[in-house]
Amino acid sequence: MDLVFFGVQGSGKGTQAKRLAKEFGYSIFEAGGELRKIKASGSDLGEEVKSYIDIGQLVPFEIIMRVTKEAVLDRPADMQILFDGIPRDEDQMREFNKIMEEVGREFKCVEIKISKEEAVKRILGRAEKEGRADDADESVVLKRIGTFEEKTVPVIEVYKSEGKMIEVDGVGTVEEVYGRLKESLTR
Repeated sequence: MDLVFFGVQGSGKGTQAKRLAKEFGYSIFEAGGELRKIKASGSDLGEEVKSYIDIGQLVPFEIIMRVTKEAVLDRPADMQILFDGIPRDEDQMREFNKIMEEVGREFKCVEIKISKEEAVKRILGRAEKEGRADDADESVVLKRIGTFEEKTVPVIEVYKSEGKMIEVDGVGTVEEVYGRLKESLTR
């Protein structure tokens, strides 16, 4: 069974995804990373992706979904995939569901939950520690969190109503959260 990870920026979902992948052999599909790989590939699709990224524009929906479908088809059917960063909104969710149905892959969703205040505190702390300029401006951080609340939370609600969502408390040490995550997946 594949997994789809959700969590506001700063929730630690990337860290938890990597730990889970390492322990259980998931192949991680991280939308942003996949787009950067394609951008660097020099292929026609890579050049198209590059043209958007280089001018700071969002890569169009159709391209993101094409990249997602190709990534799913490129992996063996028996390889479990952990999706991180997709679907981000309801349009992507509908297309993602369609792709998964077409290729016969089932999935469960996981949301690593933290409060907005905790997210801001973590992101600003990370910016200070790691020198990440894009995370150092609180107004930018709040805007990204606002986008998550506006676009992605409705997706989470749909999956919750379909009984596909597992919620994990994201507050605590990396080990504590990982323990709760593993426990929730084995129930």
